[in-house]
Amino acid sequence: MERVALAFSGGLDTTVCVGLLEEEYGYDEVIGVTVDVGQPDEEFDEAEETAEALGVDQYVVDAREEFATLCLDSLKANATYQGYPLGTALARPVIATAILETAKEHDCDAVAHGCTGKGNDQLRFEAVWRDSDLDVIAPVRELELTREWEMEYAEERGLPVESGNEGDWSIDTNLWSRSVEGAKLEDPGYVPPEDIYEWTDAPGTAGDTDLVEIEFHDGEPVAVDGEEYGPVELIEHLNERAGAYGVGRTDMMEDRMLGLKVRENYEHPAATVLLNAHEALEGLVLTQEERDFKEQVDQQWANKAYQGLIDAPLVRALEGFIDETQSRVTGTATVKLEGGSARPVARESEYAAYSEDAASFNTETVEGQGITQKDATGVAKYHGFQGRLANAVTDAANQKTLTPDGGDGEGD
Repeated sequence: MERVALAFSGGLDTTVCVGLLEEEYGYDEVIGVTVDVGQPDEEFDEAEETAEALGVDQYVVDAREEFATLCLDSLKANATYQGYPLGTALARPVIATAILETAKEHDCDAVAHGCTGKGNDQLRFEAVWRDSDLDVIAPVRELELTREWEMEYAEERGLPVESGNEGDWSIDTNLWSRSVEGAKLEDPGYVPPEDIYEWTDAPGTAGDTDLVEIEFHDGEPVAVDGEEYGPVELIEHLNERAGAYGVGRTDMMEDRMLGLKVRENYEHPAATVLLNAHEALEGLVLTQEERDFKEQVDQQWANKAYQGLIDAPLVRALEGFIDETQSRVTGTATVKLEGGSARPVARESEYAAYSEDAASFNTETVEGQGITQKDATGVAKYHGFQGRLANAVTDAANQKTLTPDGGDGEGD
């Protein structure tokens, strides 16, 4: 018996893959593995019904806590890619690991996914799987299938599948983000209808504003408005609360790892609130040098996370610096929700690298440091000195070149 474990959602791609793995690849048995990272309940119902119709044994793995913890850990690196939070990218290694473990438990010879050869997810899944001794199968990519061919295949065999929102869009949902792509959205000039959004109301419809206080401990959010939450519950709470104010919409042109530029639409209310709050608190407690250097570290961490390589040696090295800075990111940040924005309006911490007396315009000196306002005069004289000197020397050299004989450059 040759057995293969398939990443199974019950959608078009993975449903078609079941038949292809048997017909084209010769596997005797296909098991479906569905990993819960916060998808809607109806998706699990669809996957269960489809698996039953196909005669496939389906295994559901609850990875919500693991995924939520990873999302909150990503806040320490302020992780975004080209401006949006890394939802799908962070979910894929978690899903891939759960599928691999399930495949080993059931003595599978291979693991398979339904990704195309044009997207990022094929790379993220296989980065995990190719560290095992199981074969890796990618029917859609290897057979160069199109969405139209898959739909015809499914119709010919009477397969019970839908593609996204009744076939209009391709939708991927997890705790941290919801992505919508495909069909007319592939046209950068197409204005998306309001009904592509589910997590966020149209900005401005909520009316009044809302103040949300996020409490952090060592860089991780632990409470909202004084009430403690677990990772999953905290994200779900903020998704609902901030989504009501239209917070967390992104419509962008995204550069994929393979070099293709694609149009993507995302919703990520909780992630937006938490990222803005975390950066606000960091701004209070970290020194200028730490903040400047950490921007570079954060970008490198986010790039590896986008690639699905969160276990890379570089990531562990970067986290050494990140964890050291987060030891002081403890306190609260208050965010104002209004008209689609989540704007930090207050922050407090016992580790604040800030002195109100020192910075105040109402005090004559920098208290406790023996520094007076007059002491800044010497600094002001030196500030920009090298540039002024360089400009003066250049002007003098240019003038000498124009008048080598000391004249005005014209004939007698």
